[in-house]
Amino acid sequence: MDLAALLKALVLGIVQGLTEFLPISSTAHLKLGERLLGYSDPGGFFTVMIQFGSILAVMWLYRDKIIGTITGLPTKPEARRFALLVTIAFIPALIAGFFAADYVKNVLQESLAVIAWAFIVGGVVMLLIERFRPAPTVQTAEETPLLRALGVGMFQTLALIPGISRSGATIIGGLALGLDRRAAAEFSFFLAMPTMAAAFVHDLMEIQTVSLPPQRLAEIGVGFVAAFFAALLVVKPFLDFVSRAGFGPFAWYRIGLGALLLLLVGLGLV
Repeated sequence: MDLAALLKALVLGIVQGLTEFLPISSTAHLKLGERLLGYSDPGGFFTVMIQFGSILAVMWLYRDKIIGTITGLPTKPEARRFALLVTIAFIPALIAGFFAADYVKNVLQESLAVIAWAFIVGGVVMLLIERFRPAPTVQTAEETPLLRALGVGMFQTLALIPGISRSGATIIGGLALGLDRRAAAEFSFFLAMPTMAAAFVHDLMEIQTVSLPPQRLAEIGVGFVAAFFAALLVVKPFLDFVSRAGFGPFAWYRIGLGALLLLLVGLGLV
């Protein structure tokens, strides 16, 4: 058993869990982490599975809401409306992913320059939205109007560009469309569930015929558990933090990391 590889898997799982629901792009951080640690993930099997760990974490945190919505569909109008909100917001990503997923995975995700510029542009846009956004008129995710939910879903399609961040795109979209900070973040989490689940199923169908050796299975198991618990720990504190302080700190982090990455690319060090 390669303990060094297991340790790398543990670190990457923690990175995935911590960054998946923050507006700083988990995909970009995983790509950078793999390069820095020298971790090889042929076929992307490891990444697919640990992202599923993050999905399960947020589903566990919001299990009461999920169960209440599903069981209330036959009798409760509010449950049907919330399910419709999430479905409408999910459709643009489903369409965009169907046509562009292979290009994104095989071309854009391999370009560190694309990731760096996406970090910077996303950070600048986040600062501008925080400064000039309209006064919030939607205080909870459940109150989101249908057209605004569709608008948030259209923003989510921007996350196909590595470095933009799925949660960042949806949160920025929510803020621009009049959602309160906490409402925008929570709607982003709910929208993540079908979006990430669909991506997981798509990738799993591509790799289901591949036989993985015991060492790789052990690495996936370690990364999966680490991603689950890291995501479990970060979601609620993140909501409390942005309710108080806003998204400015994440924007400046994105700009700083993007600038550093561009410098390293320019110097030929990565």
